[in-house]
Amino acid sequence: MCQLHNCSVVLALVTAMPTVMPHPLPDPLIDLIAQRFRVLGEPMRIKLLDRLREGDATVGELQQAVGASQQNVSKHLGILLSAGMVSRAKDGNHARYSIADPAVFKLCDQVCGGVRRQLATLEEMLEPAAAARGGRRH
Repeated sequence: MCQLHNCSVVLALVTAMPTVMPHPLPDPLIDLIAQRFRVLGEPMRIKLLDRLREGDATVGELQQAVGASQQNVSKHLGILLSAGMVSRAKDGNHARYSIADPAVFKLCDQVCGGVRRQLATLEEMLEPAAAARGGRRH
């Protein structure tokens, strides 16, 4: 389900879009990108996606893996499902969730790489101060 008012405009833009994004970005596309970041801006959803990276799982399995209540896991899975990031399939009396859009992991990997680079830069900045104190950090 698309939550944007002009969903057909966004779908037309994305479908016709070349690999390189247009500049400036059209407003409907900006809204879609911002919505995706809002969905990923919740730590519990990142935990659920990270667990689903290993393979599909039921709500109970995800609840055990992330240490959250069934209600909390179900709420966040619903948001991920609405965003098209996960899919749900019936398996007897249970529903199994799986990754519907593996591209989400490319984004997570990019963010993790950026964090690593930022930490490395911070470490380089702190090394001279640590050396000046004789290798001790406070």
